[in-house]
Amino acid sequence: MKTPKRIEPLIEDGLVDEVLRPLMSGKEAAVYVVRCGNQVRCAKVYKEANKRSFRQAAEYQEGRKVRNSRQARAMAKGSKYGRKEAEDAWQNAEVAALFRLAGAGVRVPKPYDFQDGVLLMELVTDADGNAAPRLNDVHLEADQARDYHRFVISQIVLMLCSGLVHGDLSEFNVLLGPDGPVIIDLPQAVDAAANNHAFSMLQRDVSNMAHYFGRFAPELKATRYAQEMWALYEAGDLRPDSPLTGLFAEDEQAADVAGVMREIDAARLDDARRREARAEAEQAQPQAQEPPPPWLR
Repeated sequence: MKTPKRIEPLIEDGLVDEVLRPLMSGKEAAVYVVRCGNQVRCAKVYKEANKRSFRQAAEYQEGRKVRNSRQARAMAKGSKYGRKEAEDAWQNAEVAALFRLAGAGVRVPKPYDFQDGVLLMELVTDADGNAAPRLNDVHLEADQARDYHRFVISQIVLMLCSGLVHGDLSEFNVLLGPDGPVIIDLPQAVDAAANNHAFSMLQRDVSNMAHYFGRFAPELKATRYAQEMWALYEAGDLRPDSPLTGLFAEDEQAADVAGVMREIDAARLDDARRREARAEAEQAQPQAQEPPPPWLR
């Protein structure tokens, strides 16, 4: 097939030998199957911002680090340079997340290289060597659904232990390889500690998985893994092997409003007393005497 223009630099640099076929085109990128020496991999070519249907919502950008203050100001102003920097940061986020999660043992495609908006990574295949299907394209037995759901929850825990939340996890971006689910598409991954929307995104990710696998094992729809793992995460107790039950009881104890108001009033009274004591101390200090005029010296 004709080589896409964006992949030509990778061929010139010897990173790719041949583009074999298109694999898929999504809301943010087009993916091609490529040959690299004797290895078959895939090349994810990111679409330009004006050609993408997925928008970089502000909640995904919150907490992401930028290189310097100039870049931050340009991105905030939306200048041409700022838009380019925002695009680079968006794409680099997936590359960084893939390397980080692969190193933590999360089952994601192995990344190899990233150049000029093209991510070169592992091609996830099925048992026959064909491109692995998405979860959305398969039918599962109830026991399979329970096993895969349990595995995906363990992967979400591993991600959270690594400080990341996927942010857009669903049956459309989980592939089914011969060894089970593989999580893909991570440019919108957020920092769990720095992003105020991280918990709500985690809830959505976990809920999407529960509802998908719940088609085949309905009891999974009632699980509450997100609240359980987030409570452990906030307490600093979440571990990759933390036992989870899928059950979580909200704290239904009524807030002690009267007690809170008493604390506020006590704090105000203490502050008033400190101010009064400070004013009395200032008044008690002897006033500095002015020197006598020259004719009295």
